[in-house]
Amino acid sequence: MAAADPTIIYLVRHGEKGSAEKDPALTTQGQARARNIAAILKSTGIAHIYSSTAQRTRQTAQPLATELGLQVHVYDPAQSVKLVEQVKATGGTTLVVGHSNTVPELVRLFGAKPVSDIGEDEFDRLYQLIVDKDGSVTTVLLHSAAP
Repeated sequence: MAAADPTIIYLVRHGEKGSAEKDPALTTQGQARARNIAAILKSTGIAHIYSSTAQRTRQTAQPLATELGLQVHVYDPAQSVKLVEQVKATGGTTLVVGHSNTVPELVRLFGAKPVSDIGEDEFDRLYQLIVDKDGSVTTVLLHSAAP
């Protein structure tokens, strides 16, 4: 990547989850959404994929990782600042899979304007943050298709 190229970071909440367990897996709908996210992002040049420690976020990230032959790097969702520093230091186009209560904070920590809270039943937001060489951030709100 040339120095003048912007860095692009995609942020998404995990797909639909089961609710019975402490660390629920994705439902059939959530698995379909994860495949949809992979289809949307497979041609965007993603070089790095990060997922929180939760099973549902790792399952959301895995279809794209498999498609691209990449490893999913696991981060501690309580260490958001550390994750942002790591992503910025690594550079390149990156996907970060988080949670309804972490994605808006990550958007802000990456330097973008604050976004609205994500509802507990809302799974379709996909943020594209374009970080220009001057550090300015353009936020584009995309949506994954309903499974």
